[in-house]
Amino acid sequence: MTGHGSTSGRWLAFVESNTTGTGREFCAAARARGLRPVLLTRDPGRYVYVEQDGIDTRLLDTGDLAAVVDCCAGLVADGGLAGVASSSEYFVSTAARAAAKLGLPAADGDAIARCRDKETQVAALAAAGVPVPDSTAVGEVADAVRAADRIGHPVVLKPVLGSGSVGVRLCRDREETRRWAEELLSRSTDERGNPVPARILVQEAVEGPEFSVETFDNAVVTAVAKHIGPRPYFVETGHEVPAPVPDATAAALADTALRALAALGLGWGAAHTELRMSAHGPVVIEVNPRLAGGMIPVAVRAALGVDLVDAVIARAAGQSRTPARPGRLHAAVRFLRNEREGRVTDIGGVEAARAAPGVVAVAIGTAPGRTVRVTNTFQDRLGCVVATGTDGEQAGDRAAAAARLIRIELEEPALPDEGVAG
Repeated sequence: MTGHGSTSGRWLAFVESNTTGTGREFCAAARARGLRPVLLTRDPGRYVYVEQDGIDTRLLDTGDLAAVVDCCAGLVADGGLAGVASSSEYFVSTAARAAAKLGLPAADGDAIARCRDKETQVAALAAAGVPVPDSTAVGEVADAVRAADRIGHPVVLKPVLGSGSVGVRLCRDREETRRWAEELLSRSTDERGNPVPARILVQEAVEGPEFSVETFDNAVVTAVAKHIGPRPYFVETGHEVPAPVPDATAAALADTALRALAALGLGWGAAHTELRMSAHGPVVIEVNPRLAGGMIPVAVRAALGVDLVDAVIARAAGQSRTPARPGRLHAAVRFLRNEREGRVTDIGGVEAARAAPGVVAVAIGTAPGRTVRVTNTFQDRLGCVVATGTDGEQAGDRAAAAARLIRIELEEPALPDEGVAG
């Protein structure tokens, strides 16, 4: 147990965290509501902000629901527990189930778990008539190659459980499909150390720009435009809020996202639905039963006046949401991507970036002494900048210019493994 935070107010327990700024924002929002954030975690050292912000922690096996419930029950006895939440894709179901067992506000943990299994999710969406990529789930390499032959190359291969583009890759021919299927099916745990099933999805590669739709309960908050790094990977490199698209396009994206939530039995709290706008209309790539990562909520707050982080905290604690402030700006997120491996020796230019025109947030997800490596996933994002502007282009230019001011110095040799998670 560690912590240097407030000693008053009820606890709000977070089951693990993402490692971008939104994990830190969750704790700040809890404190702003008079609550005492406490992080339930296997490894508090994974999160840079924990020591910096004096966040209380409890060490336990967060993969064990019973252990999480026992820890939360202890918090009930130690000052009271307002709620249980998580900013991590991997632990949202655990948080919901723990909250429900303790009679606290909670989403449907079983619905979240079904949604997190991409094989189950895509089948439910297809059965409800929601447009999704042609998909086949397999557990053998030969079956992956046969599925790709049926769908037609290129195809996308991904684990049935995962987040942040980990393991997601475009395969352009049978040999690439075979090699990547072998790689994915050889993995027994994810990057968090959680066990994963030996099953993958082989999917049609849908062409078209990528978006997300951010929702809270059954209401659409906004559509977000996404920037994706070079293929064959699908690492997000930036966002624009709101998406600079015609009203009809935004409406089509929103309608498709709501249909997807209904098909999956979701609709309590935040959800982050990723889509591509194909030549035939929106196609749901996947629904994430949690608040968006990648500092999207910070950009939404800056542009639209809607504080989604605070809304999640309020809902988890059974409190009233804060009304939205009028917002008419545009905001953009740009990430600092790691392009080589090494140990971080120095980080500079952060204050200059914070002082740059339009900048509303700078988040750094590493620190001197930590080691980074190239993974071609969200873990390559070592930090990010959020900036506003009168339109999406100006906001994006400002965020990119500020990001270029930040220097993360590395020295070799590289050791495993550090990054910024969603």
